Amino acid sequence: MSQRILMTGHNGYLGSVMAVYLQERGFSVTGLDTGFYRLCQFGDDDSYFPVIGKDIRDVAESDLRGFDAVIHLAALCNDPLGNLDPELTAEINYRASVRLATLARSAGVHRFLFASSCSMYGASSQEDLLDETAPLRPITAYAESKVHTEEEVAKLADDRFSPIFLRNGTVYGLSPRLRADVVLNNLVCHAFTSGKVRLMSDGTAWRPIVHVQDVACAFYAALVADRSRIHNEAFNVGANSENYQVRDIAEIVHKVVPNCVVEFTGEGGSDPRSYRVDFSKIGGALPAYQPRWNAWLGAEELLGGFHRFGLTTGDFQGRRFTRLAQLKFLLDHGFVDLSLRWNTGARYVAQAA
Repeated sequence: MSQRILMTGHNGYLGSVMAVYLQERGFSVTGLDTGFYRLCQFGDDDSYFPVIGKDIRDVAESDLRGFDAVIHLAALCNDPLGNLDPELTAEINYRASVRLATLARSAGVHRFLFASSCSMYGASSQEDLLDETAPLRPITAYAESKVHTEEEVAKLADDRFSPIFLRNGTVYGLSPRLRADVVLNNLVCHAFTSGKVRLMSDGTAWRPIVHVQDVACAFYAALVADRSRIHNEAFNVGANSENYQVRDIAEIVHKVVPNCVVEFTGEGGSDPRSYRVDFSKIGGALPAYQPRWNAWLGAEELLGGFHRFGLTTGDFQGRRFTRLAQLKFLLDHGFVDLSLRWNTGARYVAQAA
């Protein structure tokens, strides 16, 4: 009998890929999502599985009964979005996540896979290669929410309930819910639509990047691993070879996308977030984790997808592929209130707008 998985945030950038990835490997997936990005589609999405249309703040224990594992992806999902309202970020990303884990344990769920982030490492020496024991130095509301959630959910671990914390690098790659607001995707979007690889910083900051399919592989590996390997453990998700300075990512894009130039605008100054990450632990502990992508292959994949599905300047500069812009649209048009809850009847009107 296949494992039954409840995946929060299945309509997101990562969830849209991971749900299909797990289905193809025999898992029975049910999604749970409030639907902010359901129609922010890019290319084909032929996935089908049962869904629960619900805000994670409103999940009940009854929603969680009968599942073997919960994969928790739903969140205000990057630093600019988290800074939209730091208190709201804490409510959704932190307190609702701890509540979800508590309910999952009460409902008899055995594994709770939390999508955490390497951004928790904040600003560190460029000489350091940070493993899972490194000090956490969050400098944004988003990163702080991840730190606090890990700390509190870890306390729930017992003989029947195993939290696992998967600290993803900055994700890139094609998805049916494309994001243009993550570094490699953003640079390829710029190059494809304008002929310019546009950097708003000086490009010296370090980032570990990881393909969306490789993240899905990491979560799969955590689901199939022996409990002794994953119980209440944190894993950096990525590969040591995929630590780059942003200017090096820009140079890769410059070489992959024909007839483009690199442009440093100087608007953003030097980004204080800079971290290089050690990914040795996950490879040693979870043998099913076999990352296959690198920045060069990812840039080529994105370029091919943009040609195939016809990315336009309007698409790139619009709201569909930038999470903060989409939420501001929903707020400005009264579809959601200031607490990011749908106004009565607005969910269906917004999806047609």
